[in-house]
Amino acid sequence: MAKQDKKGENGADGHDLVEMARGLAEIVAAHNLSELIVDTKETTLTIRRGGAPVMAIPAAMPAMPAFASVPHAPAPLAPAAPAAAAAPAAAAVDDKAHVVTSPFVGTFYRKPNPDSPVYVSMNEKVEKGAVLCIVEAMKLMNEIEADVAGTIVAILVEDGAPVEYGQPLFKIAT
Repeated sequence: MAKQDKKGENGADGHDLVEMARGLAEIVAAHNLSELIVDTKETTLTIRRGGAPVMAIPAAMPAMPAFASVPHAPAPLAPAAPAAAAAPAAAAVDDKAHVVTSPFVGTFYRKPNPDSPVYVSMNEKVEKGAVLCIVEAMKLMNEIEADVAGTIVAILVEDGAPVEYGQPLFKIAT
């Protein structure tokens, strides 16, 4: 979850800061980091995994920091391929499927804890009221339930990814 505490002095809406935070969150997840801090003259951005809050406190609208200065290991190539393959499959899903959206801004989790199995998988039949995932908002774990019975035909968010209010999470064929 990214939180912007103050608009930039130039009156910008902070869209660039949000995009930067999302990109950095992807780096944290891809490299299994517990924390990433980017400190520039204009802003300090801290991204933590594991339920800690994420903050951005800009003094002014920041310029994009040089990513070369952020130390990280090279990304393995294998995990990127399934994500790329999942996008066309999601596009092929029947548009008449029911979409379950996020009721909160927060972090999406497919399982209750790291050692547990996922709540639901692709092509799994679910009943109305079945728990599909958790969206963590302000350190509160909110169970998201299926509002219709059917079959999961698309999982639209990666585990541990930030989600916005109203963002599609699942597609359920009824």
